[in-house]
Amino acid sequence: MLPFLAFVFGTALVGGAALLFMPRREEAIDRRLQELMSDREDVQPAKPRWQALIGVFKRIGDKVPRSPKEMGTLRLRLVQAGYRRDEALTIFFGIRVLFAVVLFLLLSSSLIIRPNTLVALGGLCLGYLLPGMVLARLAKRRAHRIRLSLADALDLLVVSVEAGLGLDQALTRVGTELAFAYPELADELKLINLELRAGKPRAEALRNLADRTGVDDLSSLVTMLIQTDKFGTSVAQSLRVYSETLRTKRRQRAEEAAAKTGVKMVFPLVLCIFPSIWVVTIGPAAIKFVTVLFPMIENMKK
Repeated sequence: MLPFLAFVFGTALVGGAALLFMPRREEAIDRRLQELMSDREDVQPAKPRWQALIGVFKRIGDKVPRSPKEMGTLRLRLVQAGYRRDEALTIFFGIRVLFAVVLFLLLSSSLIIRPNTLVALGGLCLGYLLPGMVLARLAKRRAHRIRLSLADALDLLVVSVEAGLGLDQALTRVGTELAFAYPELADELKLINLELRAGKPRAEALRNLADRTGVDDLSSLVTMLIQTDKFGTSVAQSLRVYSETLRTKRRQRAEEAAAKTGVKMVFPLVLCIFPSIWVVTIGPAAIKFVTVLFPMIENMKK
């Protein structure tokens, strides 16, 4: 009994001492926060590698001579592809020049093929043109995604306007609702809201939307909204009519794509499927014909 009481007394004594000298929760949290803040002040965050690569592209692009006409076209194409930063054009010029030079050096050396000046010059031209082709492809894909999301956005816009919201508030609400499903169109609608808050007229903000996206259906919608605002007609009725027209156009595009499917299937059928069918159907007969005909020809010669 005495050892048991000694054990209990010792355990209680150790526990009481631990609770007495243990720092309070608030003091521990404050000390940990101070340690974290001191670490953040002392240690600078490391820059990702892609930022260093972008810096290289910017330094190269700053030294490239530029044509004002080409700069306007490329800047519009970059905006349509979703790149709105001020240094996007400089980075694109750096990518174009660096890619062309690297491709020229690879083709002019013996690492891939035998060195050839004409092939190297062709690679230089290809490396200069390929980034522009990729950029055009990205802009086209983004415009296609915006075109597909326009019908749902119009439905939400009609519901919002008929519920009593103004056109500006309705565009903001539609942009918020579509942020998860269609982020490209939601970003463009949010940008319209920012331009309106900055003091731009509504017609100019809508025209900027059409220029930034490059979608013909959205350009028609912008023209309709500007005319509706100018002549004072019902916005909800105009949006409902245009929504029905847009869905009719989408159905016609789908029917057109379905009608083109037969023509597009001709080339894989001729190049891939028909040769295998001919081998399977005519192959055994051809083998039988050869095995029977050749011995007969040899016997006739004898």
